[in-house]
Amino acid sequence: MTNEEPLSTRDRATPLRVLSRSDLADVPIAPADVVRAVEDAYLAFAAGDSDNPRKLSVANPDGWSVAYAMLGRDGRRRVVAMKTSYKFDPGHDRSTKRYYTTITLYDDTTGAPIAMMDCARVGALRTPAVSALLVRETMRRGAESVLLIGTGTQGRNALPHLLAATPQLRKLMVYGTHSEGLAAVHRQLAEHDPHAVLETVSDPRAAAAVADVVLATAGPGTEVALESADLAPGSTVVLVGYGLAPSTLVEADRVVATSAQQMQLTGTDMAGPDGTLRGVDAELPQILSRRAVARQSDDQRIFVYNSGLVLTDIAVAHALAERAIAEGHGTEVPLWD
Repeated sequence: MTNEEPLSTRDRATPLRVLSRSDLADVPIAPADVVRAVEDAYLAFAAGDSDNPRKLSVANPDGWSVAYAMLGRDGRRRVVAMKTSYKFDPGHDRSTKRYYTTITLYDDTTGAPIAMMDCARVGALRTPAVSALLVRETMRRGAESVLLIGTGTQGRNALPHLLAATPQLRKLMVYGTHSEGLAAVHRQLAEHDPHAVLETVSDPRAAAAVADVVLATAGPGTEVALESADLAPGSTVVLVGYGLAPSTLVEADRVVATSAQQMQLTGTDMAGPDGTLRGVDAELPQILSRRAVARQSDDQRIFVYNSGLVLTDIAVAHALAERAIAEGHGTEVPLWD
């Protein structure tokens, strides 16, 4: 097999291609292509062409570690994949934390292995693409301003993907407490949209009061927890990490999620004063396929919960694998010889 051999010509005798984090780091893929791949995955799922079983998890009883396994079948790409993640965090600080996530892809037309990949970049691209679709479908008519809270990996990738899906959002604001992170957000945006103007704000509550969209991507250490009363009428708030208080969900006029089931599992910290987690009014796959309505009026405040769906990981991983293999990246391993 040559380095340029397309995936469609691989057969069951093809060795497994292992793609490390460094192999994938510089593989070019435009935000618009990521958004399109993710949307296609949701539409295939909504149409019943793909399968996304519930994830499995195991956790150390002392809270030292947690592991997940997710299986999915993309019926349109004809790809089956398994994703695993393992987090070891005994001290709950960065010095002791270990996190590993991989995805293995198989061609469901030939039975050939495609690749076993580090999944860090897949998640870094998939999540902001999902947020971009959620915003596109839920923001009010005439929306033009967005506040980004957080400057970690998700914050740095958020705005390029958001603008790929919603170019009308031209008033861009970011709040963060780390100078290096803020610089990285500005740099990442300039790389993809050199004409975009991004304002760094010092008061997230004042910015939220005038923002049509709020993207909360901060880490668990953030001191920001916007309340419902801080939000502008008709705004959309998207919870990716941290930065929103439970009142933004409890008092929302409408609740949208990528998956109601996932929100019930992972969104428990957003439960109301009575300990109840509010239900979901509409899910993204049904909204994209026009089987459900996201927003009913421009004055509604919409709370959006962005959680993972392995089919979106498969879509982005497959797109990255195609490009990486075409450029000769990675190592072929005759694992089953």
